[in-house]
Amino acid sequence: PQKTAFHRSQTLGYKNGFAFSRLPTVGVGGERLYANQLSQAELDELSNQRPALTYGPARRAPPSGFVPAHVAFDKKILRFDAYFQEDVPLSREERYRIRQVVIYYFLEDDSIYVIEPVVKNSGLPQGKHIRRHRVPKNGHGDHYHWKDLNRGISISMYGRTYRIVDCDRFTQVFLESQGIELNPPEKMISDPYTELRRMPEHTYVTPSDFDQLKQFLTYDKQVLRFYATWDDTKSMFGETRSYIIHYYLADGTVEVREVYKPNDGRDPFPVMIRRQRLPKAFVDKKKTFPSCVLEISDQEVLEWYTAKDFAVGKSVTLLGRTFFIYDCDEFTRNFYHDKFGITDFQPVEIKQKPLEKIPQVIPPYNGFGILEDSLQNCFSLFPKPPQKDVIKMLENDRKVLRYQVALESPNPEDRKRRFILSYFLSDDMISIYEPPVRNSGIIGGKYLGRSRVAKPGSTTENATYYEPSDFTIGSTIEVFGHRFVVTDADEHVLNYMESNAESFPAATLQSLRDHFRSRQVAKETASSDIPMLGSSNQELDALIVQVQEELKLHKHLNNKNIQEAFLQCDKDGSGILDKAKFVALCNSLSVPTNAIHLNKLIDLCSCGEDKINYHDFLRAFPL
Repeated sequence: PQKTAFHRSQTLGYKNGFAFSRLPTVGVGGERLYANQLSQAELDELSNQRPALTYGPARRAPPSGFVPAHVAFDKKILRFDAYFQEDVPLSREERYRIRQVVIYYFLEDDSIYVIEPVVKNSGLPQGKHIRRHRVPKNGHGDHYHWKDLNRGISISMYGRTYRIVDCDRFTQVFLESQGIELNPPEKMISDPYTELRRMPEHTYVTPSDFDQLKQFLTYDKQVLRFYATWDDTKSMFGETRSYIIHYYLADGTVEVREVYKPNDGRDPFPVMIRRQRLPKAFVDKKKTFPSCVLEISDQEVLEWYTAKDFAVGKSVTLLGRTFFIYDCDEFTRNFYHDKFGITDFQPVEIKQKPLEKIPQVIPPYNGFGILEDSLQNCFSLFPKPPQKDVIKMLENDRKVLRYQVALESPNPEDRKRRFILSYFLSDDMISIYEPPVRNSGIIGGKYLGRSRVAKPGSTTENATYYEPSDFTIGSTIEVFGHRFVVTDADEHVLNYMESNAESFPAATLQSLRDHFRSRQVAKETASSDIPMLGSSNQELDALIVQVQEELKLHKHLNNKNIQEAFLQCDKDGSGILDKAKFVALCNSLSVPTNAIHLNKLIDLCSCGEDKINYHDFLRAFPL
């Protein structure tokens, strides 16, 4: 009557998409059914007999195939612990050395691998001793086999004898399964020198009557503070620096800290001497003993610094530095009053010497770069470019004064060289250019880049540069050790100076006027004299024909060289030469013609008493 569940259990199921039926295990309401239920033993028996009942007796499985050694013994390694003895002939502390190794035997290919475990700071090359390969056993071509390995035996590989002392568990099981009787394991021998160094030295220290624990508990967190200075003015760039000395009463240690001030130019490195016990007096030691390697301990120190060694108004030497104590704090005063009965704590006034102002010495100019630009390196660590006159640059932009200069040199070849000197009014810079001359043997082009040129004798403090007023006709200009003579100028130079006459001296302006006036006179004379020669043009033409007929006999003569020689002598390009210079040039060229014809040709080309128009003369020497 208490039963409330009357549902039936599910006997239909699905597996892999197929429907199948199963026997019910419970009845109506979930009650277990004991009918048609077999025991576990009956089920096992049926499961074993079901194939035989259905298909008959089972056939035997075929024998397994051949398995090669590299598959059967893959990753199966025999491990042996061994050592070998190495002689040490050049050491008084050890005669031999024991080195422990591990021998690995690979069953898959009968190879052997010997390695020495790396010991830190041993000073020996350790690691691989024998690489993995089949190790020869003797001179007959035999190799080591796992049957040759056992505990308690010695094997020789490549002239070195290894003593096998033990093996791991897997190796022991494998060898016993193969019918090999293993020897009992031996104890691994250690290196005697290594064991000797591991033994601690026996030190005997007599216990002190002083109770350090009581001192720590009594004076913990109690620190004496002193204000001191260190005078280091005797050394280079030294000064008087302030420090704070702390004496810790708990353990008698001393600490020195530097007083850091803002903007004092020093790195914030406050601790000068770390907290430690400082020795006051050492035990007498040999003078030959290097004190820099002395390890300070109670055996080397006769006396340590204590609280009674510090006092206001006295100096104390700590690790080679002498500190002068000029004051202390209130707690320190009370401690000394209670402990030692000292009442005099008058602070000492420290007077710092005024810093001596060192005048700045400007080094001499080395010749590299612009003088003002190089001078900025003496004033600042990060130099700034010198200021420029922007208004002057804008007003005189692209305004250039050009002069013709000649090189003043003892070398005759250099005296004939002509240069174009350009003066830039915007920034007072100078550039020099050499026009190329054919067959001169000198490569023309840029001689001096655009730069400011200082006058000779100018110093770094008072530098003076060349100005347009310094470039007069015939004046000498020195540019970085080379002297140039001004021989000519552009007409634009004269026009510019006349339009700005108030900015230039009268001597410079008059020099240019005289130079251009003489050139104008020469041109006017040439233009007035040349028409007078028109009456004798027929005579000149006939004479030129005679000279050319005579020159045909001299085929080696180079008329081009004759014309270039006359053009080089004409510096101003007017076409007029002095008669004396003209005759000397003809003699130097050794013109191969009759002297009578040559003199008559010179007379017909004359334009005045002492002037000759060489253009008509050169008609007799065509190219």
